[in-house]
Parts: sequence; C-alpha cells; structure tokens
Amino acid sequence: MPAIPSHKIFQGDSVIWIVFFLLCMISLVEVFSAGSTLAYKSGDFMAPLVKQAVMLGLGTCVTLLFHSIPCRFFKIIPVVFLPVSIVLLVLTLLIGVSENGAGRWLTLGFFSFQPSEFAKGTVVITVALILAAMQQEKGADRRAFKYVLIVTGFVSALIVTENLSTAALLCGVVFVMMFIGRVSLIQLGKLLGFFAAVAAVVVLTVSTLPEDSKFYDLPVLHRLGTWKSRFASHGDDKVIAPKDFDLDKNGQVGHAAIAIASCNFVGKMPGNSVERDFLSQAYSDFIYAIIIEEMGVWGAVLVVFLYVVLLFRAGRIASRCERSFPAFLTMGLALLLVSQAILNMLVAVGLFPVTGQPLPLISRGGTSTLICCVYFGMILSVSRYARKNDEDVRRSPDSLSEEEKEYFNDEGLV
Repeated sequence: MPAIPSHKIFQGDSVIWIVFFLLCMISLVEVFSAGSTLAYKSGDFMAPLVKQAVMLGLGTCVTLLFHSIPCRFFKIIPVVFLPVSIVLLVLTLLIGVSENGAGRWLTLGFFSFQPSEFAKGTVVITVALILAAMQQEKGADRRAFKYVLIVTGFVSALIVTENLSTAALLCGVVFVMMFIGRVSLIQLGKLLGFFAAVAAVVVLTVSTLPEDSKFYDLPVLHRLGTWKSRFASHGDDKVIAPKDFDLDKNGQVGHAAIAIASCNFVGKMPGNSVERDFLSQAYSDFIYAIIIEEMGVWGAVLVVFLYVVLLFRAGRIASRCERSFPAFLTMGLALLLVSQAILNMLVAVGLFPVTGQPLPLISRGGTSTLICCVYFGMILSVSRYARKNDEDVRRSPDSLSEEEKEYFNDEGLV
C-alpha cells in the first residue's frame, strides 16, 4: 500500500503547523526536566515524559481531526456545547473537586477535567457566530452587543467564583473580539466604564474589610481572601533583603525568581535545572521560569516569538477569509491562546500576581492540552477551507479538488 504524502495529511497553514510542533517539542523537553517531583513520587523517571508524549500524540490526532472538518460545521458547536458547558460548570460548583483551594475539577472516576477550559472555547465560538450573523454595512448590529454580553456574562459568572483569572481572560478576549467585530465604540466604552466602577467598588470594599471578616466565609466569596493576599503581596513595593524573604510563604514567587536569576543569560541547558525540585507546579504554571533557567534568555525569547507568530499568522489567515465567521473564529481562538500564554509568562517572571493559567501546549496537562489542540485544529481548518477571494481560485475553479469545489460553491466563493 503506497504511503500517504505528509503534505496530504498536514494540510492548512504550514507556519501554524511549524509553531504547533515546535511548542510540542519544547513541552516534551521541559516537562521531562521540570517533572522531577512527579518522577520521584511515581518512582519512574520516565513517567512524566511518557504521559506528556501520550497526551501530545493524542492531541495531534485531535488537531488532525478538527483541521479536516470544513469550518462551516463549527457553527453547530454553540448549539450543542454551550448548554453542555453551562451544565458542567453548574455541576462543578456543586460537586467539583477542590485542588489548591479552588474547586475547578469534575471527576468521572478514571478521568478528571476542568469544565472552564471547555466552556471558554465554546463561548469564543459562540461570540464569533453572533458577531458574524449580525454584521451590517456600517458595523455590527447594536443587538449583537447585548447577546454577546448575555452569553459571556452568564458563563463568566459560573467560572469567576473558583477561577478569577480564567473569567477575566475570557472577558478580555471577548472584548477584543467585539472591537474587531465592529461593535459600537460607544457601547464598548460604556462597558469599560461599568467594569472600572465595579472593580473600584470591589477593591474599596475588600481593602476595608478585616482579615477575620465573616464576609470571606460566604459560599461564592470563599476565594476572595486568596485574591486579596495575592494582589496585596504583588503590589507591595517594600524592598525585602534576600535573607529576609519568606520562601515558605511565597515559595512559588521566590523560587521562580531564583530560577530566572540563575540562568546567567545562556541558561544551564535542558535537564540541569535546580529550582525544579523546589518550585511548586514547575511543570505547569511556572514552567516558563524553568525554561528560562535551562534555556536562558534566548529560549525565553523563542517561546514568546512562537506565540507572536501564531497571533500574526492567525491575523493573516483571518484577513484572507471571505466570510466573517471563520475570520472572527480564527482571531478569537488565537487571542485566547496567546493571551493565556502572556498571562502565564507574566506570572512566571513576577510581573503579575500568581494565577492558575498553564502555558498553552507547553505545560503538562490533560484537558488543557487537548483543548489547545482543538483550537489549533480549528485555526488550521479555517486556513485550509476559508480562503480569501484568491485570484487563482476565482480564475481557475477547475484546478480545485472535488471537496474544495463543493465547499466553495456552498460558500458562494466560486
């Protein structure tokens, strides 16, 4: 049986595929190195690498599956999966498993996952569909703003009590999508003003409450004390001598800073990290600090560069789309991936309070890795099917495959 050429398997934008596989390679190397504590607990030093390799292999299959689906079929996702996401988030609030003080997980016995990871992608797809369906000559219909707020606000309200950073990240991405989707600037300005006022009231209220206030014991506010302490410690400008720094109280921040400071610009080379044995979540939330320690500044810049390329390439793909939905979908998913990466890296280098956001496709993970692969698959699907009014396509429709002819005819492109 003849072998299938690789270009027939990995279709779509080649640059996106290169970024995808480079991120996977970095993940394998750094999770293997940073997972020393996991290897110690399991008694098998290969266990972290094998598990991550299996997840990335499965994720690659997921990416291949989704990139082969015509992007017009993604319009079905909000209808089916938005109600499912809401139900899962409600179940998480009621019976979710707590980890590190936050109930973000649902357990099915042999399998655990975070419904918030599932929900935020569904919301982005829903928003892309709303904005695309309500585009007019002079911009989005004013009702689109209301519909987007209803969907995003309801889902974010179910996420925020246990995962503030994910809810904030989702709201930020949706806001940018509305800007790209030509929602009225007046409406967006009013929304910004509303959130600024709410944030000011919350900050003022929390800052005046005593530490032992019963307010923190309310069911939906039990994480408020944690958020307050994290922002307070991050915003403290007091200079602390190294000998006075409390590594027991601020271990993640302290060991991440030590990892970065000890890289000596060129890094210690992969596998030679010291702080991986002391830094909690070194293989997940703080893997970027280990990357800097082992690969130096050049490694850190490479990782940033890959995410920047992903965003700019997604923008190019979106600009070539003939229809609004694939364009908004591509930009929304790329913004979700890149903004999460930026947030993770800011936390790792000490420029933002500690959150629980993994580094997309690099951090060790199950749910998050597979969901990221779904996003990549969708972006690649758009790059493969939703092309702009390419002169070659319009002039030479006979050069298209039967599958492409069917798609472009359905979309009115040829």
